[in-house]
Amino acid sequence: MNKIVAHFQTDRLLKGVTSDFLPTKDTFHVVPADSALGAKPVEVRVADIKAVFFVKEYGGNPGHPDSQAFTRPPVGRKIRVAFKDGEVLVGTTQGYQPGRPGFFMVPADAGANNDRCYIVASATKSVSFL
Repeated sequence: MNKIVAHFQTDRLLKGVTSDFLPTKDTFHVVPADSALGAKPVEVRVADIKAVFFVKEYGGNPGHPDSQAFTRPPVGRKIRVAFKDGEVLVGTTQGYQPGRPGFFMVPADAGANNDRCYIVASATKSVSFL
């Protein structure tokens, strides 16, 4: 099970766990974090989200300052992603190719709450290598 936060293109967030997210599938299922034990998973369409964040904690790390600095040795190519909603992420990727529906990236800041994220290409304004 992966602890995730699905960030929809409408700014809605869905926090929970998933065991069937695959970048090649159009949908995946999330058991919401605030649901009762044994609750039925919610189906999420990848086309409706901007990114899936694989997180350490649902509440984040409020004491950790946001940083775009590389604090871990880069694995893959350094990349900057600007979303249509104005958010910018910096990290590394081994799988970005223009024309693909999405790609994984690892945030630059090792102390950030996100371990990795899957970026949906249609939600981005620009993607550039650093």
